[in-house]
Amino acid sequence: ISIAVSIMFLILMSAADLSAQERGNDSPRVSPNAAVNQTIGTTEVQITYGRPAIDGREIFGGLVPFQEVWRTGANESTVVTFSDDVVIEGEQLHAGTYSLYSIPGVDEWTIIFNDYLSWGTQYDESSDVLRVTTEPVSGSQMEQFMIYFENIDEDRGHMVLHWDDTRVPVEIAVN
Repeated sequence: ISIAVSIMFLILMSAADLSAQERGNDSPRVSPNAAVNQTIGTTEVQITYGRPAIDGREIFGGLVPFQEVWRTGANESTVVTFSDDVVIEGEQLHAGTYSLYSIPGVDEWTIIFNDYLSWGTQYDESSDVLRVTTEPVSGSQMEQFMIYFENIDEDRGHMVLHWDDTRVPVEIAVN
């Protein structure tokens, strides 16, 4: 799996380099890239994503419409890599690298793990590997979209999607 992670890293760096060349090396991205890693049990979870800002806009139900697929970040697809098989909200997901999409709703979100890695919004439903649902909760105001982890215990944690005043915890468990 480390070869796959290395290849993915090189692809991401190449895409970032091409994107930087397109806009000029002296211009920062409006939605900067971020990465977060977490160990759950002995499983490594790595996420790379773009961090859009509220910038005075209405987010959920506005910029990000309810009941429509969202790339869950900005710029390139959000990419999630699991070093081992995991259980997401009670459903099995094999080790691998996936694009992360979501369908926001007022009372329920659908979280999508997709096999197709794209540079933008080229979502292909036929490449969905897993769809799970979870409930959003109120949180503190977050100007820029952020993905982070909260531990539950040594074998479980939450991947949290947080933007504006909405937090979406997604449980990840390892065997």
